[in-house]
Order: sequence, then C-alpha cells, then structure tokens
Amino acid sequence: MAKEKKDKKTPFTLEKGKDGVAILTFDLPDESVNKLSSWIMTDLQDKMKLIQEDSSLKGIVFISGKPDNFIVGADIDELSSFSSAKEAEELIDKAHNMLNDLEASKMPVVAAIHGPALGGGLEVALACHYRICSRHKKTSLGLPEVQLGLLPAAGGTQRLPRLIGLQAALDMILTGKNIRPKQALKMGLVDEVVFELDLLTAARTAVLKLAAGKLKPQRPAQKSAYQLATDFNTFFKPKKLIDFALESNPLGRHVVFDQASKMVLKKTAGLYPAPAKILETIKIGLENGMKEGLAAEKKAFAELVMSDVSYQLRNIFFATTSLKKETWNITDNVKPKKLNLIGILGGGFMGAGIATVLASKGYYSRIRDIDPVQIGKAYRYAHDFLYKGVKRKYMQKSEYERKIGSITASTDYTGFKKADLVIEAVFEDIDLKHKVIKETEAVVSKNCIFASNTSSIPITDLAKASKRPENFIGMHFFSPVEKMPLLEIIITKKTSPETTATCVELGRAMGKQVIVVNDGTGFYTSRILGPYAREAAFLLMDGVRMEVIDKAAKQLGFPVGPITLLDEVGIDVVYKVGPVMHKAFGERFAPVPAMERLINDKRYGRKNKRGFYNYQAKKKVPDESVYKLFPEIKLREYPKQKIQDRLLYSFMNEAAMCFEDKILFSVRDGDIGAIFGLGFPPLTGGPFRHMDTLKVENVVKKLEGLEKEFGLRFKPAQILIEMSQKGDTFYPQK
Repeated sequence: MAKEKKDKKTPFTLEKGKDGVAILTFDLPDESVNKLSSWIMTDLQDKMKLIQEDSSLKGIVFISGKPDNFIVGADIDELSSFSSAKEAEELIDKAHNMLNDLEASKMPVVAAIHGPALGGGLEVALACHYRICSRHKKTSLGLPEVQLGLLPAAGGTQRLPRLIGLQAALDMILTGKNIRPKQALKMGLVDEVVFELDLLTAARTAVLKLAAGKLKPQRPAQKSAYQLATDFNTFFKPKKLIDFALESNPLGRHVVFDQASKMVLKKTAGLYPAPAKILETIKIGLENGMKEGLAAEKKAFAELVMSDVSYQLRNIFFATTSLKKETWNITDNVKPKKLNLIGILGGGFMGAGIATVLASKGYYSRIRDIDPVQIGKAYRYAHDFLYKGVKRKYMQKSEYERKIGSITASTDYTGFKKADLVIEAVFEDIDLKHKVIKETEAVVSKNCIFASNTSSIPITDLAKASKRPENFIGMHFFSPVEKMPLLEIIITKKTSPETTATCVELGRAMGKQVIVVNDGTGFYTSRILGPYAREAAFLLMDGVRMEVIDKAAKQLGFPVGPITLLDEVGIDVVYKVGPVMHKAFGERFAPVPAMERLINDKRYGRKNKRGFYNYQAKKKVPDESVYKLFPEIKLREYPKQKIQDRLLYSFMNEAAMCFEDKILFSVRDGDIGAIFGLGFPPLTGGPFRHMDTLKVENVVKKLEGLEKEFGLRFKPAQILIEMSQKGDTFYPQK
C-alpha cells in the first residue's frame, strides 16, 4: 500500500490499496478519543472530495485509529463556547453539508466501528452506506445527546428512524441508551458484526461487493408492504404486525407520537425541553421530508444549546469529567495498592450488592456473614444480576461462571488473611462495628485497608477501634449498589494518601462517580438528606397528603418524592440515624414528633412492603392506613409552592453548611454528590449552582422568611449570610 504522508494539521490518514479500496483513518492527535468539531468536519469533507476525485478508487473504509473507540461524539467545549444560536446553526450547517456529501458519495463508504460510536460518531456512521462493528464488549452505539439537554443534530433525528423504524429510533434517541453489537445487528443499526481482528478485512470486502453491485444492504425500516408480507418468518408475528400498522401510515405514526409525548411528559414533568423537541423534529422529517427535517433539527439544536437546562447539564458533564481525572495524593511515592482479594463483612442487601458489582468488574471478593441463609441470599442476588448478561446475550455463559465464581463466602474469617481491602457492611450500630473491626484486624495483614460502609457514624469514631487508623476509611455506597452511581469516600485526619488513592481507584473501576469528603457526622450525603426527609415528615404532620408531597418534589425535578425516598432508604434506617444527627447538630435535627409510631407498627418501607405506600398491589399506591397512626393530623389543601420551598431550601441550606464546615473539598463535589447520590434535580446543576442561579441574597431572604414561620431549622447558614452581604457566588461567573 502507498501511504500518504500525514499532515500534522489533519487527523486523517489515507491509505490506497491495490484493490482500489481507500482506508481513511481518523486519529485525533494528542487525544485519547476521537471527537468531532467544526474544523474536523471541514477537514473530513475536504478529504472525502479529494478521494472521490481519484478514479482509481472503488470505495472507502472509514475507521478509527484509536485502539478502543470509534468517535465518542462532539467536542462539548466547542458547544459551550457559543455566544448565540446563530453560531450553533453555523456548526450544524457544516455537519449537515459534510454528511449529506458523504451520503451522496457515488463510491460506497463503509464504517468500520470498534469501541463507542456515540452522538456525532454514530451520525457519521449513519451517513455511510454500510456499517460493520466489532463484537467486542467495548463496542456500543448510541445517541446520548438528550442527556445533555440536546438532540442529535448531524442528521441523527432524520436518518435513524428511516434506518431502524420510528419506534426503535424514538427509544434510542429519547433515552440516550447504548446499543450492543448483537442488538444493533438485530435491529438493522449495523449490517455485520465481526471479531475485532476481522474488522478491516470485512469492511474492505464489503466495499468491493458494494462497488460491484453484489451486496445490497437490508433495511428493515425501508421494506415495502409486499416485502414484509412475504417475509413469513417475521411479519406474521403480533409485534411485527403492530409495528407495521403503526409506522406505515400517517394515522399510525400519529398514535406513536401521541403515546411518546405522553410518556415524555410523565418522565420529565415538562421540565426538560429536549425530548419534546426531538419528537417534533422527527415528526417534521417524516411528514415533510428530509430537507425540512434537517432544517428543523438545526433550529431545535440551536435553541436547546443556548437553553439554561442544557447549560446546567453540560456543567454536570464537565464536573464528572474533571472528577475522573483527580489523582488524590497519587505521587511517584504514593500509588494505589493492587487489590487481589476484597473482603466483605455482611451478606445483606448492601454487602451482596457490593460483591455483585465487584464480580462484574473482574474483582475477587469473599463475603463473611454469620448466617448461612444470608450467604445463600447473597449468592442468589449476584446470580440474578450477572445472569441477565447471559439471558440478553451480551455475556457468554463461561464469562458468567467466571464472574460468579469470583465470589466466595464463609461464616467465619477464613480466607481474610489474603484480603487487601475489607469493606464492612454490617448493621448501623457502633458497638457491632467496633466488634467486627477488632475481629477483622486480628486476622488480616497489617497492610490491609479497612473501609466502613456506614451512612452516618463518623469514621473517626469507628477508627477508635482500629490499631491502624492510617488504613481506615469510609466507603459509603448507595442502595441498590448496582444501580446507584455515586460512591462517597470519607477520610479522617489520619487516613493515609495510599489508602485514599486505592479506594478512589477501586470506586472508579466499579463504574462509580467518586467524591471524597472529610469526616463528620452524616458526612455530606446523609447530612443533606436529613433536613429534606425531615421536612417531608413535617409537611405530613401539617396535614399534607403524602402523594401530594411527592408530586410537588417531582415537579421540581427530583426523580422520586421524599416520602417514596423514605420508603426506599428504609424508615427504620432513617429512624436509627436520626438520634445520631440530633446529638451532633442539636435542635436543628430534632426528631419529628410521633414518627416512632411507624417503627412500632413495623413499617420499614419497601424492604418489608410496609411503609407510607402499599407495595402489595401491582401498582404502588398510598397506604391510607398510615393516617390512622397519626389521629392528630388534619388533612388539608396546601400550596404547592410552599411545599417545594420547604423541601428545596432545607436541602440547599444544609449543603451550604457542609461546605462551611469543610466537609466538602469543593462545591463541584457537593453538586455531584447531591445529583448522583440523592437525585437533586439535574436541570439545576446541583444545589450550589442552583443557589448561584437564584442569587445567594434571594436564598437568604427566602430562608429568613421560612425561619420566621417554621423556626430554627431554616436559619440561614452563616456562609450564605456572608456571601449575600458581599455579593459572592459559589462558582466564578462569566
């Protein structure tokens, strides 16, 4: 092959084969991933024009030069640099022109995909004439723009429905979900799935066949009624019949859009504009043609990228990206320990969840629980989660067996001598925790790290039972561990840098957003949850119906309401934590009167299917019998705005106090912890960004008004008062 000299200014390399196939490789210099920007799109368009002028070539393979990614999307920094909608429209014009030219190429273009092809990366592939992807576990395809408050704007809203069908496209674009290779093949998103080593060969072969007219891609969404009707193996299945009826005519599509609109409104409460814009843009394209669809796509994108919601969602993206890069005291002399075996104390819901996630990420763990029945339940928990991969055909059974086999268990400390890290997940009782700390340290090596999963007890107090406080740390997981994205790591004044670095790296390897906080009662997340949950209880005692409280919170953007959250966390857990917080923070955390009656009535929440809600029925409904426990409650109408103010400002005020008390290292960590740990509305950017948006002086005035009406629990944090007087903000303002 003759290899073109690579221009330092271009990320594209062209190789011309003797068979007439051009291999165009995208490898962005000085970056670990390929991403699209204005200058790259211009460069690619110019490159494609030069290739097509070469009459010796038969077709093109577009491939990534990165070892583990195709194209991960657009350069978010560039999107955030726009000062006007017009600038955004100019970028989209470039993208549309480039991909329209690519799609119109007389030479066949085959996308050879290995690793993530996301956002603009998938849109590039959609404009190609044929797509082949590797079957590697790192390969995934998706349009995640909705998660940034945007829509796919390089033709994704137009090409995807035409390729895979309306319903499948809506599912992908509205959720931002990633599609695995086998599923992508089944739905027609890709044309072939091959082993990574065969990818380039398969792509080259496809180019030659396409050029010779010997290969015609199958496009399920583009089949005629006759073709579908004669496909007896697929069409005469109820789902296929329904899909065809819904998507093949305007009336059917109207039904699909109508149902999708209702779902979007239910999921977003009308707070996020992107999903509605996605539906509108796709509909315009299907009804009025590609040209009008692309015009609508450009206009909608420009409006969304300049919106406050997208601005805050992009801030979250930048925050999580910077969080992943922090090294936490890792120097040439202090590096994370290698973890060969991780011990887990307690095989309950939390311990089983931790072991399950560790197994899914390739770690060996050993559970210790005094109850053999509980150990059996832990194994069942791990099996149920891991075996889903086999059922859904993205995991081989041999891989499942290897992963489930990485979990061992016993009723004593056998095997713990080899543990490099032990995670304690026993009941929230300091005496019990002290007991297991002493027992564990008697059998593990002197270098073993001990991490407590406590949700409220200060790590310093727990470490008093340890002979090696430098190896002692808190690792606060959230339940269920396999679903909740946050890990809160708590360090004391004696925790060593190596211990911190090791636990941070483990958390990231487990796929968690990791924040590190200083020690203190309740740390950060449990502490800010306390006033929010208590205020919900106070509202209930004030006569506000539980479902009304939950609905008001969800209309703010919380994924679940605080009453539901109490059921999910466990009313008994919150009840046990209450006195600990009250002792540490005084009357501000005084227990809500009469809530002890719930515990006496054995109402612990979802875990025993007895809480504020009735979990016996198919559909979760409020359990009206709760009100009988509180005969003093007089149910009444209550202003929604007042409910929302009491919930929101109690949360934000405590977050400010945590920053004031130096529990947090940064407000960025506070926003990430609140969003990913407790579901604080993402559209606000987090409690600290939201206070900046509201203006701190207005937050103080609101709190002062609430304090006058409801008492000490709303007294503004001193830091807020001082910031208000100075006109300060938590984040630098542009």
